[in-house]
Amino acid sequence: MNIIKQATYNSDEVKIQSREYLFRGFIQVEKVSLCHRLFNQTEYTPIIQRELIHRPEAAGVVIYDDAQQKFALIEQFRVGAMDDSDSPWQLEIIAGVLDGDESPESCIRRESLEESGCEIDELQHLFSFYPSAGACSELFHLYSAQATLPQEGGVFGMADEGENIQLHLIDYSEITNLLTHGRLRNAPVIMALQWLQQHIKKTRNV
Repeated sequence: MNIIKQATYNSDEVKIQSREYLFRGFIQVEKVSLCHRLFNQTEYTPIIQRELIHRPEAAGVVIYDDAQQKFALIEQFRVGAMDDSDSPWQLEIIAGVLDGDESPESCIRRESLEESGCEIDELQHLFSFYPSAGACSELFHLYSAQATLPQEGGVFGMADEGENIQLHLIDYSEITNLLTHGRLRNAPVIMALQWLQQHIKKTRNV
């Protein structure tokens, strides 16, 4: 099986005609007119228009404790899931947006303290990916970290930032149920728990 290691084209094959900001706040919305190269041709598409949502880079971590056989997830209200048929309170990994030129690792260590009280030493980078590249520029950096988890969960977050976050400490035995019963609705937590599931299998086979 061939694995595609390099993209067919790079950004030089995109021609920007115009860019206009429609909104500028914590996120920005931009109207872009462009054309791009067609596969297997020297020609380009007609001019197309797209709305592009700009969000800062973000980073998240799944914290696990092999000694306790537990991992940490957080639960909080998410406006993007406000109309979710089950609940706008989503289960997620600990995560946050990078502050200026902050590194993903620094962001994760800060967010871990704020959202769980856990101090993290070593981090393992898993993936960096675009959660919704069809319309959003956000790049998400996903990590894992082994740490000593507290004995019980609690409520965390920065109240002055409108955060109200509940920490859940979950047994390894619950991973399959979480992945198969629809409770998880965002990509980073699903990817993180799939990785953790493989990590657990490897450690048990050693």
